[in-house]
Amino acid sequence: MLHLRTLGIVCLSLWATSLSAEDLSHYRGLALGSSLATAAKAARMEPSAATVIHQRPVLIQELEWQPRQSYATNYSTEPVKGVGLTFYDGELYRIAVKYDRFRTEGMVAEDLVAAISEVYGKPTKPVGEQLAAGSPAYPENVDVIARWEDPQYSCNLVRSTRTPEFSMILLSKRLDEPAKKAAIEALRLDEQEAPQRDAALLKAKDQEQQLLLDKARSTNKQAFRP
Repeated sequence: MLHLRTLGIVCLSLWATSLSAEDLSHYRGLALGSSLATAAKAARMEPSAATVIHQRPVLIQELEWQPRQSYATNYSTEPVKGVGLTFYDGELYRIAVKYDRFRTEGMVAEDLVAAISEVYGKPTKPVGEQLAAGSPAYPENVDVIARWEDPQYSCNLVRSTRTPEFSMILLSKRLDEPAKKAAIEALRLDEQEAPQRDAALLKAKDQEQQLLLDKARSTNKQAFRP
């Protein structure tokens, strides 16, 4: 699998050289802090493709971007499986890059760290630290392998304990913590209002059923002959 490992390193190095060595906020034309409309345009997508994760207390949305679909000519060498763009009140604060396990097959953590370090310099290597990866709707705690950061932004190379897949997560430090608190509050509100919501759904279902029965009664009553 040596050729696959070499190909993966080349792909990651090519990606690395396309970024600014001074700016942790950018990734493939996307910028942390940009609006949903701007980010969607950069990803060659429509803003309407975004999914609402939470509406209260703050609107949290997510846009799933697949670079292979946007840049078909790079399909054979594209190591990225998908990118999750998460927005806090309409502002991009999180970019989660998931690498294809087959395009990084044979590579070890040091290979990815070396490729990313060509852009961001020497990383720190947190010990025993985890970060929430995946979708905000279905988060998974993953191990942080290496981190590149400045006062405003953080770039983290992570790996799941369940699968061999690597991911890279870029964060706006200013919005990451408020977003976490908003998600916790949204879950609390959902749980608190669950009985009322369930009762309302049941009532609506009963009313719909009664309307169907009333309609059937009217039709059958007119046609009925003893």
